[in-house]
Formats: sequence, C-alpha cells, structure tokens
Amino acid sequence: MDILPAIDLREGKCVRLLQGDYNQQIDYSNEPVAVAKQFEQAGARWLHLVDLDGAREGRLRNLPVLEQILRQTKLKLEVGGGLRDTATIEDLLSAGVGRCVVGTQALEDWAWFESLVHTPAMKDKIALGLDTRQGRLAVRGWTEERRETALQLAERVADWPLAAIIYTDIARDGMLLGPNMEAIKSLAEYSTVPVIASGGVTDIEDVKRLIRLPLLGIIIGRAIYEKQLDLAEAVQLAAAAAE
Repeated sequence: MDILPAIDLREGKCVRLLQGDYNQQIDYSNEPVAVAKQFEQAGARWLHLVDLDGAREGRLRNLPVLEQILRQTKLKLEVGGGLRDTATIEDLLSAGVGRCVVGTQALEDWAWFESLVHTPAMKDKIALGLDTRQGRLAVRGWTEERRETALQLAERVADWPLAAIIYTDIARDGMLLGPNMEAIKSLAEYSTVPVIASGGVTDIEDVKRLIRLPLLGIIIGRAIYEKQLDLAEAVQLAAAAAE
C-alpha cells in the first residue's frame, strides 16, 4: 500500500477545491515542484497530480509543471484531469508518467475506454477515476452527475487489466471531514481491480483505519497542507502494514 500525496494544479499553482467546487479554492503554493520535492523527502514514492484546468476544459493544461516534477524528482506520477484522447495518454506515458487516470471520457465513451485499457502497451497503466457525490458518479470536473454508481462500474471492469480504480467522495474532498469508510470498504471488498481511496483524510487516525482495508493506496491532500497529518508518519504506517 502506498500513500499518495496530492497536488491539484490550477493555472500552475498548487491548490485545493472544497467539494470539487471551482469557486471554493484554497491556494497553497505557487511552486508545485518544490512541494513535490518535499513529498519525496518525506518518503512518498507516488504523487497524485490532477490538472484542474484540464479536468474542466477537456485537455491537459499544466504539462510544463508535470514535466518539471518528472525531471527534478524520482516520484512516480499518477496523473488525471483532461485525459480524453489516446494520443495525450500515450505522450504522458512516454514522458515517464506511471499511471494515467481517466474519468469523464471513460463514462462518455465506454467503447474507446475499453479499447484503450485492453491495448497491450496500456496494461496496468490506466486507472479508472470514479468521483461520486451522494452515491452518483460526477464528471467534467465534478460539474455534472451520472446515474451509475461506483459498484456498478467496478462490476463492469472486473476482469480488465486496469492499474486501479481511484474512488473519490466529493462531499468529503478537501473538507477534512474524515473518509467515507463505509463506501470505501464496500468498494474495496467488492472490486477485483485494486482500489485507491481519496477524499476526507483528516489525520493519522484516518490513515490507521484505512490501512486495515484491502486498498492499493490512499490519496491525501489538504490534511498535509494544513499540517494536520505528518506525511512521513503516514508513509511509514502504510509500509509497515504492507509487510
């Protein structure tokens, strides 16, 4: 299990949105590369990076920052936000990105997504991003909702060579309210694809609860920036739990 610190990029800055609302933004740093280096020094192996501009506009917008992080750290990058065509994903993987997260485009063009995931070169490189609000899936930078549930989607991809399902509870994302343990547990135990949990982690006690679940990883954002959680301690706990 890995702890994945999160960097959400908007206009080149490191920010957090409250409940996915673009009008409720907290700015944390104008130097996301420096933030990534701090995460690496704390022991993180992976970085979860979201291009918020790309998520809303449908195309990657903060590529220069991503490239700098790849050049200046040894972090493995998990990247999402605006990944809606095969060429962009191929370019990111060629640049050294470890996992590409596809959310909106997967739901809007399922045939394309299925073909992408089953392309030999994409094996274990694609993650399905499932963002939910009150049990329903949300797309287009969390601005629209769909009828499907996370469990229904997990069933549809049960035997696919996906790297992971990344499950985010939007109502808790960036709110420091604690993770939705019931929903995460249900998905993690049901899904045959490894699950990474995101949204709501507040302190080290939340991490202790989550590492008891069959998860591939835990994404943590605001709790790190607000210094409510020590990243190095969380990384060590997750590593110990995996032994």
